[in-house]
This record gives sequence, structure tokens and C-alpha cells, in this order.
Amino acid sequence: MRSVPGAGPGGSSGAEASTISRVRRVLAIKPFRRLWGVTYLCSVADWLNILALTGLATKLTNNYFAQNFAFVGVVLTGLAPGLLFAPVGGLLADRFDRRKVMIVADLLRCGFLLSIAFVSAPWWLLVGNFLVGSAASMWIPSKEAAVPNLLRRPDQVETANQLGMVMTYGLAVVTAAGANAILTGINTNFLHVPGEDTSLRIAKLVVVITALLYLASAILIATRIPELSLRNVHALPEQKVKAADEEKLGIGTMIADGFRFIRTTPLVRGLLVGAFGAFAAGGAVIGSAKPYSSSLLAGDSAFSLLVLAVFVGLASGMAFAPKLSRRLPHDRLFGVSIIAAGLSLALVALSPHLSVSLITVVLVGFWAGTAFLTGVTIIGSRVEDAIRGRINAIYQLMMKLVLFGTTVTVPLIVGVVATRTITVWGSPVTIDGTRPIMLAGAAIALIAGFFAYRQMDDKRTEPILSDLRNALRRTPRRVNGFLIAVEGTTAINTAIQAVNLADWMRGGTRPVVVAADPALDDKRLTALVSGASLTGARAQALAAAAVRADIVERHVQPALDAGSVVVMERFVDSPLAHLSAVAGLDSSELEGLADWATGRLRPDLTVLLDAAPPGAPRDKAATMNDQWRVQHLLVEMAAADPDRYVVIDADGTDTEVAERIRTALRAVFVGRLSALAPTTEKPVTLPLDVEDPLTVETLETSEESRVEAK
Repeated sequence: MRSVPGAGPGGSSGAEASTISRVRRVLAIKPFRRLWGVTYLCSVADWLNILALTGLATKLTNNYFAQNFAFVGVVLTGLAPGLLFAPVGGLLADRFDRRKVMIVADLLRCGFLLSIAFVSAPWWLLVGNFLVGSAASMWIPSKEAAVPNLLRRPDQVETANQLGMVMTYGLAVVTAAGANAILTGINTNFLHVPGEDTSLRIAKLVVVITALLYLASAILIATRIPELSLRNVHALPEQKVKAADEEKLGIGTMIADGFRFIRTTPLVRGLLVGAFGAFAAGGAVIGSAKPYSSSLLAGDSAFSLLVLAVFVGLASGMAFAPKLSRRLPHDRLFGVSIIAAGLSLALVALSPHLSVSLITVVLVGFWAGTAFLTGVTIIGSRVEDAIRGRINAIYQLMMKLVLFGTTVTVPLIVGVVATRTITVWGSPVTIDGTRPIMLAGAAIALIAGFFAYRQMDDKRTEPILSDLRNALRRTPRRVNGFLIAVEGTTAINTAIQAVNLADWMRGGTRPVVVAADPALDDKRLTALVSGASLTGARAQALAAAAVRADIVERHVQPALDAGSVVVMERFVDSPLAHLSAVAGLDSSELEGLADWATGRLRPDLTVLLDAAPPGAPRDKAATMNDQWRVQHLLVEMAAADPDRYVVIDADGTDTEVAERIRTALRAVFVGRLSALAPTTEKPVTLPLDVEDPLTVETLETSEESRVEAK
């Protein structure tokens, strides 16, 4: 069975949506998609700003020494505001309208860059860049805090963060580097206009284009994304902090509330301590990377290979983190990732050869990327909206502060440590200050990782070693069965097709259990509804969810744990579509209710019977319209997740439909699912009367499944 991502502390189990389907669902949300485009514009501008100002700085001075420090000066003046003003940006994000804060920040960045191009003085270039960085410190916390409010569900935060990082550190970097190369190479490759003034004008042009990108971002935010002003869309059950938009809250009170929240919330306290250890280890690697590559005696290319290995690991960690989080809860995954990164860094410090170093450096990057994505996901999904901006700002501040400090101090420490050469397994190994520093960084990461794990873990009964084995396996522990749902409107006889499908699959090697939509279990549901005098749609939905929770807990899950194939009639999709289309209930609320009732259990495969509702008499036209709406929603669900659905044309006789289902499933049960395919074909036999799925015969089949599994 697969897992459905869950934002809560209870982890997740159920149907695991593919990466493509998760991305498709997030990008289907129009406000987030527009913000994603704005993020692309601003990220391109951020990277282009570094390249453009570095090029302009070299053109504004003839001093060779100053030209050599142009890049360092631009980076430091852009980074310094984040160290000084990041908390202020967090306060602004929590106190004021985040959309207005982002608009003002973009306009300020545009204005400061234009002033740099027109003033054309080296000193103002550095001052203006500092002011641009200060505006960025306002923009980033507001954007990060606003993202969860644009999503439909908290469990989409992780995918949204993934998309943001891909855009910021992937597509934007390539675009900015390519654009800068094209713009600065115009004169060299096409115009061939002699003189230094031409190069200076082109450098200014690049700065102006960068400023206009920020202006475009401000216009788009102001006119196209009003949803950025939303607050508390996914409010947590227990709010520990007052709403930050209350005018009576002053800056001092907000700062005190922020630190009180950190002090009294183990999840956030562990997150920040763990992040400190991870960033300290990362700074140790960055600061000692160049001398460490020299100690491997592998030539000048070793440094480039190590840098490449780090980024390959980071990208891989961010790509695979969502899959790991569906088997290991976020609060555990964060601490475990930092511990794993510390152990990997220790192996890097002890590595005697470049080949070993490359492998271990990839591991460091992998676990660091996993920890970083998991950290920002926890902030987005588990931290209250009223304080999310401040926590985001502190997280970003800590990253910059620790990386900046270690990057500056580590080379100084390495420089004062004497270098020695020893022989390991017949190969010379240079021992300098880099290896002790990496070991120290590994120790800090291990201590911080253990602390974060102890603080953030919700003390669930599942042992951590069992959770780790579950995460590293191809198939999670105790999830050996296969769940097939047969969905369709009430006008389609899903019961006959479910029973016939189960009868056909009994020709395979797995035991087969049949179950039905709990809402169709008239005996219990009618008694529950009538006994409690439930007449409203919401009340009846809750009653149906209670029956569904009971059948999943008592019958479906034990059969799956025993390795059986469970054929479930109208499991979740059909009831959700019916209540949404006919009763008019909110689909996201219904989906959350279904997740809670079923423990986020979802089918591995859904057979959707697609048929036009039959014609109805004039007085039943409304019923036929309801059937059309339900069927339309079911088809939309299948289109959003094609890997999990098999759509069957249900027009025709029951025998014809049953044969179409068999034909379609023969194509599905190939490869690793071949064991599910029946080894002997049975003729299509349609029962005259479908028995209650909760009969003794079905329960005996489930019991036989458990015995066979043992």
C-alpha cells in the first residue's frame, strides 16, 4: 500500500501519490501558481543582481586590488542585512498585510538598483546593495509565511517548498547566468564597439533590467495575487499566540511572544537547535573545502568535483525528502537527517581518497537537503500563522549567521594548524586543520540532531529503529496487502462489479476480501442516523465517516496487514463526490474528514466505472443532474491522478463491463504486481444477490489470510 502525506504528528499511511501528481495538484492552485511565477522573477533578479553589480563594480574602478574584491564586497553587503534585519522582516510579516509588505519591498529594491545605475559611484554601489538586501529581508519572511495560506491542505506545504527551491536554486540560477552572459557579451560578440564606455553602459543596462524585474514582481503581486493577504486559513487546533494583526500589539510584545513561543514549544525549540547544528556543519564544510581538496592530493579538479558532489547531494535530498516523509514523520525525519549528515561528515573527515570523499560528500549533501526541506515544511505546516513570519525569519537568520561566521573563522583556524602527511594503506594522506574541524562539525551536528529528535518526537509508541527500517524499505512495514476500490455513481451497480472482480482475482496467489462502502451498510448507518435523529447533511456525513472508520479499523486494515487483496466498493471517492456535488459540502473539509476516518488510507488502484446517467422522467430530472455532477467530479479526480486510476466504460451489460475490467487489470498487473494477477481464468459469473460484505464468510476469509501470512 502507499502513503498519503500528512502534516500532523501522527505520520502518514495510505496511498502515496506520485511526485508528478502532487506537483500537478499544487500548481493547479491559481494563487500559488502565480506566486511561483513571481518567485521565479525575483530569484532571477537576485542572482542577476550579484552578477550585474560585480560586473559594474569592476567597471567603476581602475584599482586592481579593489577589482579583485568586487565579488566579495557585493556578496557581503547583500548578506549583511539578513544578519541584522531578518527579525524585523519577521515582525513585519506577522504584524502587517504580507502582500503590502512584499509590494513595498519590491519597489524599494527597484528604486535602489536604479539609483546605483544612475549614481555610478563605487561607494554608493555597496550602500545601495546593502539597502537592496535590507528590502529582501522584508520580502522573504512575508512570502514564506504566506505560502501555506494559498494551499488547499497543510500537507501540500512540502511540495510547495520543493517547487520553490527548484525555482530559486535551479531554473533561476540558469536563467540569470544565461541572461547575464548574453547581455554582457553583446558588445564582444555582436557590436564590437571599442571603448570602455560601451562596457560600462552595458553593465548599467543589466542593473536596470534587474530593477525592472523587481518592479514587475510588485505589479503582479498588487494586481494578481490578493490572496497573499489571507490569514489563518489552516488554523491549528490550539493557538498559543494571539493574532498578530491586532493593533494593540507593539514590537516589544511581538518579540517577547516570539521567544516565549520558542521556549514553550518543543517542536520549534528542537527545530532551531537542530538547524544550528546543521548549519554549523555546513559552514565547516564550506570554509574548509578548498584546503581539504588539496589534502587529497588529487589536483585542482578535486575542489570542483567536491562542489559538484555537494550540490548533487542537496538536489537529491530535496527530491527524495517527500518520499521519506511519507514513511517517517517530519518531526522524526528532521532529527534523523541531521544525525545522518553528522555521521556522513565524520566519514568525509576520515576519508583517505578522493573517490571515498565524493561518495561521502554526496551523502552529506543528501541529508542536509532533506533536513532543510523538512525544516521549512514543519514551519509552514505546524507553526501557527500568527507567528510563522518570525520563526521563518529566525530560521533564515540562523542559516546566514552560522554560515557566515563559520565560513570566515574556519579558514583562519585551518591556517594556524600545522600540516602533516601520514600513510594510510600505502597512500599518503595530508592531515591539516580541515579534518579536525570537520570532525568537530560532525560532533556538533550529532549533538544537535539528537537534541532535536528528543524535543520534536511526539513519543509515539513505534520505536525509531522500526521507523527507520520502514523508511528504508521499498515497501513499508505491515503494509503488504493491496487495496482496490471500485468507484461510480449510485446509478452504476458497483457492488456486482466488485464481487465479480474479487471472484476473478481469487485465481491468483493472494487471499481476497470483499468490502463495501460503509455508507451502504444500511443496517448500521440507518440505525445510527435515525437513532440520533440526524437530518442535516453534515451530521449524516459524520455518521457515515464513523461507520467507515469502523470497517477500516476492524476489517480492511487487518486484511491488508495479512497480505490480502481487498476489493472495496465505493471506498472514499464516490462518497466524497456525492456529498460535495449533491449536498453542497466543502470538498476539502470532506477530504480531511475521510483522511481522519480512514487513517489516511487510500487505494493502490481505483477502478472508476464511467457511464452516462440513464434517462429519467421529468419529475426526476434533478436526480439525473445530481448523477451528472457526481460523475463529473469522479472523472476530474481520475484525471488529476492517472497513475492510480483505471477508467472503465460502464455502458453495456454487466458481463461486458466485467470483461473490460479484467482486460484493463491484466495490463496493470505486470512487473512487480504480476503476483496479483490470476493464474487461472474463471468465466464471468454475476451473482443474483450481493451478500452483505460483513458476513461471516468474509470475516473467515480475512482470518484465513492472517493465518496464511503467518
